[in-house]
Amino acid sequence: MPDLTVLFLCTGNSCRSQIAEGFGRKLLREGTVVLSAGTKPQGVNPNAVAIMKDAGVDISQQRSKHLSEIPRSVDLVITLCESAAAECPSGAFPHAQREHWPIDDPASARGSPEEVREAFGKCRDEIERRVAALARQIFGQTFRTRRPFLGNDP
Repeated sequence: MPDLTVLFLCTGNSCRSQIAEGFGRKLLREGTVVLSAGTKPQGVNPNAVAIMKDAGVDISQQRSKHLSEIPRSVDLVITLCESAAAECPSGAFPHAQREHWPIDDPASARGSPEEVREAFGKCRDEIERRVAALARQIFGQTFRTRRPFLGNDP
């Protein structure tokens, strides 16, 4: 049985929640189940994959999932956008604690390729900071996996 099951939830499950899932798997204690989903999944954004690769985390094998694919036994639901916070009914995860991390969607960034990349980098760094803080809050420290992170590992 896992120590804790954490769900990162966004509307599209394409950027923020995928990044959070990657960092959750990297920074939370082994035995923690880390999931992500969306209320309207859109596929993993290639810019999210690229910016995480720069941080040494491979999310290329993660996939975009609908909220209905997630077991109801989640302990903590962290929403990363206002829409997901509003659209996720409390009955979907009746025993879960909830947190909301309002983080700007990098997929909505406009401008040059460098400006878009910068938006993804800011999002990634903010999510990494918050996941590390969550690890310290729950477990007293961050954890590094002993094996390389390979996307959808259980």
